[in-house]
Amino acid sequence: MTKRPAILKVVEVLGKYNIRRSIKDRELRRKLTPTYRAGCKRILNSSTYYDAVADPKTTLITERIERITRDGIVTADGVERKADVIVYATGFHVTDSYTYVQIKGLHGEDLVDRWNREGLQAHRGIAIADVPNLFFLLGPNTGLGHNSVVFMIESQIRYVADAIATADKYGAQALAPTRAAQDTFNADLQTKLAGSVWNSGGCQSWYLDEHGNNRVLWGGYTWQYWQATRNIKPAEYKFLGVGRDTPTQGVAVPSVVGPQG
Repeated sequence: MTKRPAILKVVEVLGKYNIRRSIKDRELRRKLTPTYRAGCKRILNSSTYYDAVADPKTTLITERIERITRDGIVTADGVERKADVIVYATGFHVTDSYTYVQIKGLHGEDLVDRWNREGLQAHRGIAIADVPNLFFLLGPNTGLGHNSVVFMIESQIRYVADAIATADKYGAQALAPTRAAQDTFNADLQTKLAGSVWNSGGCQSWYLDEHGNNRVLWGGYTWQYWQATRNIKPAEYKFLGVGRDTPTQGVAVPSVVGPQG
């Protein structure tokens, strides 16, 4: 359904019916009814949420917060509301979480500078073009909205182990994916994500970067990712320092992880 957002219309109808059934106040219903497609953001499963919001002790405020004062919160309408406790639940920083990374690739290129220019990208969500021997687990575009990320990490561990074993087999000191391989992988991935509910559902979520590109989620089934990462493809890589006497030792490739989902 994530690839065919129109099908989620059924979920929207059911969700709006549940709001009408649970919330009697028309203005409160308006505030609680999303204007984007179901699934664009994570769907909340709760049997008590609407009861809590509709409770007379609760006031739902949707105006933008202007500032925090010593006594409370001032919203865009100029009203200051007294508060003893403020709980920050502002979501995630994912697409810009790399800014603390201090890694330089070949020729001294700073990885943060590259990602600032081009967006968060990796080859198969694991390795980085022109940055030898760097591997990420749960890297760019390997998050999920429908299954267990543990399975994705297991697939990545096997891929990294196979990469190390392949470098050893070639007698190489290091390896890194080619720029062409990484660009092709990401262009295909972004094409698949373009029509997904996460990209086209009409919401602004932490899945999307400042350019509107989805840099967080995988665009297919988990078994497709498992299939794509079972083994590295040497043609997609540059092998550096070939022939030098620096073999890796004791590289154990895990047994095959079976597909899910």
